[in-house]
Amino acid sequence: MDTILVVDDDPHIREVLRFALGKAGYTTVEASDGCEAIAKFKQVAPDLVVLDVVMPEMDGTQVCREIRQDSATPIIFLSSRDEEIDRVLGLELGGDDYVTKPFSPREVVARVGAILRRLKQPAAKTSGSASLPALQHGNLRIDSDGFKAYWGELEITLTVTEFNILSTLARRPGKVFTRDELMEGAYEDSRYVSDRTIDSHVRRIRKKFMARGGDPIETRRGVGYILTACD
Repeated sequence: MDTILVVDDDPHIREVLRFALGKAGYTTVEASDGCEAIAKFKQVAPDLVVLDVVMPEMDGTQVCREIRQDSATPIIFLSSRDEEIDRVLGLELGGDDYVTKPFSPREVVARVGAILRRLKQPAAKTSGSASLPALQHGNLRIDSDGFKAYWGELEITLTVTEFNILSTLARRPGKVFTRDELMEGAYEDSRYVSDRTIDSHVRRIRKKFMARGGDPIETRRGVGYILTACD
């Protein structure tokens, strides 16, 4: 049973999400502020975090930064602010999704389920059958079974959404993917996200690889993105 850490300073929102997630079969752990969230995250090691952006003391963006220092656990941001800049900032920091308040509890549960299914998809496909082949392109190697990416011998920690985008590109080297095509590869529920959202994820992928001496993605201005030679 998957464990979801719900972080929000509003007890009513925590109660609503606890009920909805519990009804869907998830175990929930709650935190009312950022400091408590970090402590609970280290203590419980949840499978996913639902994280409010605006909180006293330590806000959601600071919590996300702390988590992303050594973990790729999926994060869904909650926010009463629907400005594009806030959405992009959350994704730039490493969030996997962003839900605006007021929200439908069913929508949050659906987003949680979609991300966790993506995370488990490789293992589910190979249960009782041969493993999926690793994707190798130059220095880039993607282990679909283990949900891991490497540049040479160095492992690159990616979020679920980042991994899905990179895998989509790696399956067809030489093809220029539009943002809509990458969107379809990254999100299984066919939701619409803006071009800037995809751009934010791609920037984070490139930044992580550049820190290890590589760059697997090239921008084709006015069209989309393509996998580089990865040499």
